[in-house]
Amino acid sequence: MKHSKKWSSLLLASAIALSSISSAQPQVQAAQVKKPTNVIMLVMDGSSNNAVTLSRWYKGQSLAMDEILSGAVRTYSADSAITDSAPAATALATGHKSNNKFVGVLPSVINSPGLEQIAKEDAYRPVANVLEGAKQLGKATGLIATSEIQHATPAGFSAHVKHRSQYDDIAEQQVYQNIDVVLGGGLESLAPGTTKNARKDGENLVDVLKEANYDIVKTRDELFKSNASKIWGSFAPGALAYDLDRATTRASEPTLAEMTSKAIGTLNKNEHGFFLFIEGSKVDWAAHANDTIGMISDILSFDAAVKEAVDFAKKDGNTMVIAVTDHGNSGISMGNANTTSTYPNTPVSAYIDPLKKAKMTIEGALSQLKEDHSNIVEVAALYGLDDLSADELATLQLANDPGEEMVKMLANRANIGFTTGGHTGDDVFLYSFGPSKITGLVENTDLAHAMAKFMGFDLKKLTDDLYIPATKAFTEKGYTSKMDLTDKENPKFIAQKKDVTITLPVNKNILIYEQDKTAKTHTFDTINVYNGTEFYVSKKVLNVLK
Repeated sequence: MKHSKKWSSLLLASAIALSSISSAQPQVQAAQVKKPTNVIMLVMDGSSNNAVTLSRWYKGQSLAMDEILSGAVRTYSADSAITDSAPAATALATGHKSNNKFVGVLPSVINSPGLEQIAKEDAYRPVANVLEGAKQLGKATGLIATSEIQHATPAGFSAHVKHRSQYDDIAEQQVYQNIDVVLGGGLESLAPGTTKNARKDGENLVDVLKEANYDIVKTRDELFKSNASKIWGSFAPGALAYDLDRATTRASEPTLAEMTSKAIGTLNKNEHGFFLFIEGSKVDWAAHANDTIGMISDILSFDAAVKEAVDFAKKDGNTMVIAVTDHGNSGISMGNANTTSTYPNTPVSAYIDPLKKAKMTIEGALSQLKEDHSNIVEVAALYGLDDLSADELATLQLANDPGEEMVKMLANRANIGFTTGGHTGDDVFLYSFGPSKITGLVENTDLAHAMAKFMGFDLKKLTDDLYIPATKAFTEKGYTSKMDLTDKENPKFIAQKKDVTITLPVNKNILIYEQDKTAKTHTFDTINVYNGTEFYVSKKVLNVLK
């Protein structure tokens, strides 16, 4: 953000002081629990039951997820049978179905059967998530993703915006919430620059993190060496590499399992317990590209992270672990047109052996392609196509997008089918472990309420405490107010009464109280959110006015 020196110092100083609707109720296994409780929530973005089955065959042995399979989850959104990642994450984190692209806010349209309508004035209202609830209880909190940490799914557990593309707002809200451990990609969204997702508001959030005493790490080795209680790991400008590609393309990045282990070890030092969110992000990206190898690569990487979580939970005895896919993607199947009449006699090896030839995902292989495509044969071999026919070679040489052709070729050889390059509306497996294990067919929104109940809070009450419409609240206290949108990148809520001026900057944990030309900055463990129409503030902010 563009600020005066005084204003910037106030903002930096603040960081230092940072401290469903359901149609099927989940069956929660009753248990005697001791304090403190922990929750580890893992999301395998854009996967499907078929993709997990294929990955198990590829691995040749059981998955860690198999041991904790407990049910299934319905994934539809408030307005579609097929959800986008943003409302899917919102449902999992807040207990509310929402609309396409919406993150952490209520829907404006509800037309899916069985859902109650909401009041018109509640459209786009921020709703509290389970990470915020854990924070209010004094628990340590963590956020991990292999995509940019500002991507839709981690954003659903840490931010409130009308559109998932609002990386500036998402990053700012994440930083000013004082989440204890944040690990993933997205470094470019923390500071101004010239790249696509660099900050447009002028604020350098890296400086804010430093002032807030985070250990900022950028490599696997730096992460392992850190003994800090607050760690912000940004290991790439954008997303991290696929697990299969990492050794060749970005060996300095940690694996998802390594980030999970480090986060658990760090957060577990909090005497009140912790909440940790983990996403295996790029299964979804591979599914969109119909990249069979990319999907398998990062499903197995995700499964290794699940093992870390369950191993800890077994020793701890009071940790709830949930692992789930937020939605299907690609309609992948073992079996395609090749096997229409031969499937009863097609062995497992006919599906797996061609895939085993690949040494990299399509993204990794294409990263080795020369600009003139002169090494297309070698690149194809990296993707398991080491015996190109003359027709296949000609196709690749003429293709505007050789990657698209290569994924088709490998899928054909491995008898793999795809129905789409987009999301699908299938129910997905539910994996659950711990003293309040969830079983049965449940709504995605049920998972949020189950996590909240286990930790000891109610999401509706939490929303009422954290996100109060500011205009009405300040009017009731005798203030006149306005939203200052002079700088569109940095909206502010301003309230005045006699000689008192209150300023609330967007996305921050700050209230500036000015009287008789003397300003005092108050900081909170809550954030101010602007949804394009109204500012929302917490009860803690309003209590300062007393």
